[in-house]
Amino acid sequence: MERLNAENLGKALTVGQVAERTGLAVSAIHFYEAKGLIQSRRSSGNQRRYTRDVLRRLAVIKIAQRTGIPLAEIAEALATLPEERTPNAKDWGRLSAQWREDLDKRIERLTLLRDQLSGCIGCGCLSLSACPLRNPMDELAEEGSGARLVDPD
Repeated sequence: MERLNAENLGKALTVGQVAERTGLAVSAIHFYEAKGLIQSRRSSGNQRRYTRDVLRRLAVIKIAQRTGIPLAEIAEALATLPEERTPNAKDWGRLSAQWREDLDKRIERLTLLRDQLSGCIGCGCLSLSACPLRNPMDELAEEGSGARLVDPD
């Protein structure tokens, strides 16, 4: 890790300050750093110090997570941002456009799931071969008879 010089040290934030400003636990900040989503520098006393752009990056991470975007995809997107510059509206527009199509598909699937859920009340999971939720479009029929699906996840 790169060390901070005296000039930049005064502007840098401690992990406690980042936690206080973002509302995140210190352990969460360390987790995001370990995953490569954010980075710190070390002071001469070997303490973590964060540049102020980390505050916006953490906000982007939390928003993306809230929409269900996996951390791996968030990391890929953040890797496209310039280092040590606070992400701006143009950056966010580009990142959100990348995620929009995936989110639209996820919303469509969830809406369909919600609308089909009422059909389960009478089924009682006695008809797995015809269940539109467990076996959409009877996809498992091609594999033959018998138990083909216990838990897809």
